[in-house]
Amino acid sequence: MDRILASYSASITELKKSPSKLLELADNEPIAILNHNKPSAYMVPAEMFEKMMEILEDIDLAKEIEQRLGEDAKPIKVSLDEL
Repeated sequence: MDRILASYSASITELKKSPSKLLELADNEPIAILNHNKPSAYMVPAEMFEKMMEILEDIDLAKEIEQRLGEDAKPIKVSLDEL
């Protein structure tokens, strides 16, 4: 059985009828879209998607910083006035 990673779910048929109504009924929470009772997609409100993308960008940036610093990097303490 597939895990459903949302508190709300809807069939593809329900999605076709009225996507905005589904978001309203789910109170702007993610919705698992089911095809033959298995999750085939997730629908998230635009604001939540934008926030998810920001988080992913932050993770990528943190990885890039760690890679550039290397293993031998040591933090240097500075005050805001020194910047």
